[in-house]
Amino acid sequence: MAKCKTDCIEQPLSLAFQKLGCFVGRHPCVFLLVALFVAAALGAGFIFLQERKANDIEDQFTPVNAPAKMERAFVVENFPQSEEFSQLRLSSDGTYASLIITGLHGENILTEAAFNNIIELDRQVKNIAAGNTFEELCAKANGRCISNAILDIINYNAAEIVSSAITYPMNNGTFLGTSIGGVKLKQGSLEILCAKAVRLFYFLDEEKTKNNSEWLDGFLKLFSNYTQQKMLHVSYFTSVSRQKELETNADSVIPLFSVTYFLAITISILSCLRLDCVRTKVWVAAFGVVSAGLAVLASFGLLLFCGVPFAMTVATAPFLILGVGVDDMFIMISCWQKTEVDKAVEVRLAETYKEAGVSITITTLTDVLAFYIGLLTPFRSVQSFCIYTSTALLFCYVFNITFFGACLAFNGRREKGNRHWLTCMRVPEASGDAKGCCVGGSYDKNTHKEFEMPMDSFFKKYYGPFLTRVWVKVLVCLIYAGYLAVSIYGCFQIQEGLDLKHLAVDSSYVGDYYDNEDEFFSDFGPNVMLVIKDEHFQYWNPTARESLDLCLKHFQNLTMADSYIRPVSWLHEYVAFNAGFNVNNETQFKSHLTTFLNYSGFSQDVNFTNNQIHASRLFVQTVNVRTAIDEKNMLNAFRETTAECGNLQTPVDLTVYHPAFIYFDQYAVIIPNTIQNIVVATCAMLFISLLLIPNPLCSLWVTFAIASVIVGVTGFMALWDVSLDSVSMINLVICIGFSVDFSAHISYAFVSSEKSSANEKAMDAITKLGYPIVQGAVSTIAGVVVLAAAKSYIFRTFFKIMFLVILFGAVHGIVFIPVFLTFLSTCSNSREKNKEVLPECSYTSQRPAKTFVIQNQWSADPDCP
Repeated sequence: MAKCKTDCIEQPLSLAFQKLGCFVGRHPCVFLLVALFVAAALGAGFIFLQERKANDIEDQFTPVNAPAKMERAFVVENFPQSEEFSQLRLSSDGTYASLIITGLHGENILTEAAFNNIIELDRQVKNIAAGNTFEELCAKANGRCISNAILDIINYNAAEIVSSAITYPMNNGTFLGTSIGGVKLKQGSLEILCAKAVRLFYFLDEEKTKNNSEWLDGFLKLFSNYTQQKMLHVSYFTSVSRQKELETNADSVIPLFSVTYFLAITISILSCLRLDCVRTKVWVAAFGVVSAGLAVLASFGLLLFCGVPFAMTVATAPFLILGVGVDDMFIMISCWQKTEVDKAVEVRLAETYKEAGVSITITTLTDVLAFYIGLLTPFRSVQSFCIYTSTALLFCYVFNITFFGACLAFNGRREKGNRHWLTCMRVPEASGDAKGCCVGGSYDKNTHKEFEMPMDSFFKKYYGPFLTRVWVKVLVCLIYAGYLAVSIYGCFQIQEGLDLKHLAVDSSYVGDYYDNEDEFFSDFGPNVMLVIKDEHFQYWNPTARESLDLCLKHFQNLTMADSYIRPVSWLHEYVAFNAGFNVNNETQFKSHLTTFLNYSGFSQDVNFTNNQIHASRLFVQTVNVRTAIDEKNMLNAFRETTAECGNLQTPVDLTVYHPAFIYFDQYAVIIPNTIQNIVVATCAMLFISLLLIPNPLCSLWVTFAIASVIVGVTGFMALWDVSLDSVSMINLVICIGFSVDFSAHISYAFVSSEKSSANEKAMDAITKLGYPIVQGAVSTIAGVVVLAAAKSYIFRTFFKIMFLVILFGAVHGIVFIPVFLTFLSTCSNSREKNKEVLPECSYTSQRPAKTFVIQNQWSADPDCP
């Protein structure tokens, strides 16, 4: 039944491709010019590139419909921004500039000399002239600009830093955990002995957007030209820095495109180079790379015309498309070389299309499917990458069978006329396998085909027999066991989440600021907002307040909550404020509430309208949130505690929020969505394998290879300092497609071999497909290798994982799978073959060759049946 399905799929397609090849061979000019016209027309869509760029960090790199976004919407609705600024109560990061000042050699920063310089820095910042002054733009409370607590404590007098007894983290009710870092306390006291860093903030009024932008640009200009002092190091940052650096990040890889295309053309030419001046495929190889470039131009232009957002991650797609697209070219050239040279060009091209057409079709569909599965992820940056890449792969396929086919036809006419590859002048026909610059056109007189490539014999005469020796197979098993052990170990070391500093280039000032922040200001984490959503909660009811106190106690008992810093609670203060009224009486509670809120400064914490408390909020300080794992655990613990509060005898309907939760939410979905994508893609590939490979056991080997490569890539990427984030998630989906490409054809070649013993079957499969796998792996890696030199974490991550995917996939295809198959003599297929002999094509590209049965005839090459 499986074989019947395979025949039913392939035979009509083969005939259709045969007719298409004949038509292209007769009218190459039409297909060449139409392809160029389509590429130029659709490429005009690049005029919309700037308009379509989607570089908003929150939109692209945080989960769509994440819980924190809904929590923020509730906070914004119930607690609108007040004219009285409060950093604690911001629903976003706010608009600000910041400095972290440290000693050059890690010495104590709380000295008079250091603070003389710090006060001078503060003065320079406040005197920035960029349209408006800081005094005109600053965020205000009680009519005054928000100042820095540490400078207020010493009254802007550097001498007082030595004489003042400053306690930490609370100093006279002011929290200093975000202002002073690297603190060492006096023994048995909360008084600061020394500190290594001071951080200053300059908050602006968020409503003055345009003027704020000019002032922040002036701030960045001031410190980008700042000369570091002899005793202090200054790192700087603004609320728009991440966004600005992300927008310039993609530009850092543009110079690498030219290097990539040069590498691709060079490798393609070398792969197709012959010493015969007529049979060499120099121009064909070069135009194969051009075809991939036209596919990127046309597909990206079309999507830009259609308004599809262009995320920064899409900038890596052309590198991958080039590497993968060139592989289809290798398949078509290989099949062309196996046609009889004395036939008409259109006949040779028809045979080429018949042999290669179905293969590159199924291969393309398989890879496109892997990318479309990536659309299931909740990250827009991943979705954008997947839709651009999958569309580009489809266009690459179309241009290969049109534009490149036409180039192959023109080259065929040149070969038919026995013309030199460079001068196109006729040269004398070579006799036998003679070669030279003035003679050419030699071919095998017995088969009427071009001579075999020299590399094809290596796997047949040397590698295959070597791999099937007993001691080699034992060694391979030991190597695999080591590979698996290291991979599994690495999987347990993997870090989750995208560090925001990685959105900027390595040399960016953003990285320096984040490094200092992590080093000196990680003792205290976010001050988390606890929002009581229940508008029917009875704040005046002692039982309800006891339930709320119990809930707060649960939060304070968490390991990542600071039990020594009291929660900021308007309700506790209100109960203590009791000025001669019954706080347990609803009417009296509400009648005095407005007066208290205005007097105490808690007016922003209670949504009290129409004599109804619709929502209120409290704040709990967190501690020791240093790593991505800490952030994940803190977020999960707070949300779990929220659920516990809802299950108390008197339920408290809470939600927790902090602006940083918008980014922490990625931890909640990264692993589940990665697993979901991998499972869905693996099942889809298993189905395709069962459909195309009429041997269930072979399909299971394909599934095994997918699992093994995924485990290897995941483990080794962790050991290579790559985290599991929205960027690496893309590549793990790609991993599945390439795993199928490497394993399916080698497994099927084994089970379909006519050889008698398992060792002979393995050698037969390696002979047919060994060199193609190596060549295809090299060509694909060449497409992305220049990204290793990129100055951005995102682009280097793409290279690292693609390198691991291709390396492990190729090793499985030509080392592990052949050896393991020799241990299972039952994994074979002794079907009868027809006597009909079809043209054989030596597959010369790994490119994800698929395997087929046509008219019950096993082809020596699954890509060219």
